[in-house]
Amino acid sequence: MEIIAQYGNIFLILACLFGFFMAWGIGANDVANAMGTSVGSRALTITQAIMIAMVFEFLGAYLAGGEVTATIRKGIIDAEVMQGHPELMVFGMLSALLAAGTWLMIASIKGWPVSTTHSIVGAIVGFAAVGISVDAIHWDKVGSIVASWVVSPLMAGTISYCLFMSVKHLILDTDDPFHKAKRLIPIYMWIVGFMISMVTLLKGLKHVGLNLDLGLGSDFANAIPISAGVGLLVAAFGALLIRNIKEVPDEQSRFGSVERVFAVLMVFTACSMAFAHGSNDVANAVGPLAAVVSTVQSGGEIAAKSAMPWWILLVGAMGIVIGLATYGWRVITTVGRKITELTPSRGFAAELGAASTVVIASATGLPISTTHTLVGAILGVGFARGIGALNLRTIGSIFMSWLITLPAGAGLAIIFFFIFKGIFGA
Repeated sequence: MEIIAQYGNIFLILACLFGFFMAWGIGANDVANAMGTSVGSRALTITQAIMIAMVFEFLGAYLAGGEVTATIRKGIIDAEVMQGHPELMVFGMLSALLAAGTWLMIASIKGWPVSTTHSIVGAIVGFAAVGISVDAIHWDKVGSIVASWVVSPLMAGTISYCLFMSVKHLILDTDDPFHKAKRLIPIYMWIVGFMISMVTLLKGLKHVGLNLDLGLGSDFANAIPISAGVGLLVAAFGALLIRNIKEVPDEQSRFGSVERVFAVLMVFTACSMAFAHGSNDVANAVGPLAAVVSTVQSGGEIAAKSAMPWWILLVGAMGIVIGLATYGWRVITTVGRKITELTPSRGFAAELGAASTVVIASATGLPISTTHTLVGAILGVGFARGIGALNLRTIGSIFMSWLITLPAGAGLAIIFFFIFKGIFGA
């Protein structure tokens, strides 16, 4: 308690700096995975992708990021074990943020697409197991998180496969694919609008003090008609944009004009993926930050539950945006062009499949890895074309980076934990 009272302001400053640093790493590395399909399919230039991502990553992180934050903050460590030593919680969360941020910086400089969720969870488990006690960790919670890292790519791959096969069956394999595309793509746009609106209404708006009640009995029931209306607006706007696209004969491909229509759709899926990623992955930065703030402001009381201040989500959102703007282009290029050859139609299926998976995870509070999710989605699209369409060497290197990330995060966190203990005399 004395350490908290003596160094409380210093801990808050360090927590904000390290939380921002971690969020910067998310923007520099993981956001690239969210936007890589748009760039790889050439539906968007890298500049356009970054600008879109900056806006929607911020909105997703700020409006819908609080639900997942709770899982990172409260679900892994047993607060009761540290009640007599709150400084250990503070040291640990500071170490986890600094460790995960450091590893993400290294990976981003190298152009490696790694999992930010891997990084922060590994860091938290590392410092808790070595610095506090193995008993301080809720291993069942960790087990469910690890399981989600397996489930998420399988789910994303399945959704993406089904989406691409539906596009292939309903549009590409028809006698007049161009006019079929113009007719059916607004339906896909409606799905995008509906999905993003649902997660925002169910999990996000409470953080800005807005609660919409239509008197239908539950939040879920209230959200459905509103989201359906938002989806219709998105579909109508997309239909207006598509109307001006004219069929241009292409001697090299009969799908050239069709892909131009899908390029418009990719703008909408890029927005949805950026929003979904922001809502899910901001937790990796602001979860530990919220734990430090809660402990310091309460005078050393480690609460099982605490309110999420709006400014904490703002710190995370700003960090993600700046990281994306400064270093995001490196991994965007890697992911978008080296796993498989993407066209707008393939990129749409992968991106919407990944976004759907991330939104589902965000709505349930489960912190998944967007890296795993997107790679799984791209693999699903690739399998729809045959295994020969996949760059197995690139996929192997990505899998290897995933294996390295966990021990790297844990090892760095352990080192930083004992450094903080030494500096502050614990």
